[in-house]
Amino acid sequence: MSDKIKVGISIGDVNGIGLEIIIKTLADSKIYDYCTPIVYGHTKVASFHRRATQVSELNFQVINDPSQVHYRKPNMINCWEEDVKIEPGLVTEAGGKYALISLERATYDLKEGYIDALVTAPINKDNIQSENFNFPGHTEYLQQRDGAAESLMFLVSDTLRVGVVTGHIPISKVAESITTEKIIAKLKLMNSSLQNDFWIRKPKIAVLGLNPHASDNGLIGSEEKDVIIPAIEEARNNDVLAFGPYPADGFFANGTYLQFDAVLAMYHDQGLIPFKQIAFESGVNFTAGLTFVRTSPDHGTAYDIAGKNMASEISFREALFTAIHIVKHRKEGKELNENPLLFTKLSRDRD
Repeated sequence: MSDKIKVGISIGDVNGIGLEIIIKTLADSKIYDYCTPIVYGHTKVASFHRRATQVSELNFQVINDPSQVHYRKPNMINCWEEDVKIEPGLVTEAGGKYALISLERATYDLKEGYIDALVTAPINKDNIQSENFNFPGHTEYLQQRDGAAESLMFLVSDTLRVGVVTGHIPISKVAESITTEKIIAKLKLMNSSLQNDFWIRKPKIAVLGLNPHASDNGLIGSEEKDVIIPAIEEARNNDVLAFGPYPADGFFANGTYLQFDAVLAMYHDQGLIPFKQIAFESGVNFTAGLTFVRTSPDHGTAYDIAGKNMASEISFREALFTAIHIVKHRKEGKELNENPLLFTKLSRDRD
């Protein structure tokens, strides 16, 4: 069983719903047919949330590092020694402090290859800020840790995949941040991820406009003509099947998105609002373009229901299985590329 995929799990804010959805997910014994989960947190904190979720049969096996995993059981690495005051639903300094400790330890093991993938439970982007975390969110932090020049916030589900050109930036900065070069880079990254991570041979990508009605031929802004259309044309010259720009409202309202393998939105809410409306419970946030695999549920800390045993684990479970599938696709793709069939030119002559 040593070849079973090891999935690291960071716990997020201890006062949010992170551990609740983790515990509910790992209570399903079928999970262990597909992976070996390793939670980065502390058993005392987990016990608090386990009592709140009334999942008495789940017992974490405490290990020091991923080499000691117990297969077909949930594993826990205790990332600190001190007691933590847990206050469900409250934004506290402790919530951010221990979320970061969990994330840092899990990311270290991920980069070192001790685990095969990372699933991150929700953090509070405010209280996690510190000398070691000065980022708008997980995506930017993990891109920096990976040393990647570019990454893509890629929201995925069975019916819809949406990436964004600009991520966690103020809406007032969006237009000036969108360049032809940036759109091309995101399209290439999305195309590569669709091929290598999701095994779609010739993906079709829809590109949304920035302005209302995709500018109505320049009547409402010039970004489509000056920036977006040139990017689409250049991408197509590089074998990326990109189409558009499409007005965002009608594109989602009339189901045009179903004709494409993925959609590239210009900014965060343009893509994430329709995605969460269409695929909220089954949606997964995947950070494409990194050397390692990271996914997360497509929701936040949900302080309003924390500690009340009301949180749904569906999105977290989907994030776990998406990570497993992508790891398998990458491994199988690597094996196929390492041993390709030899090309032999056929002769016109016959025996």
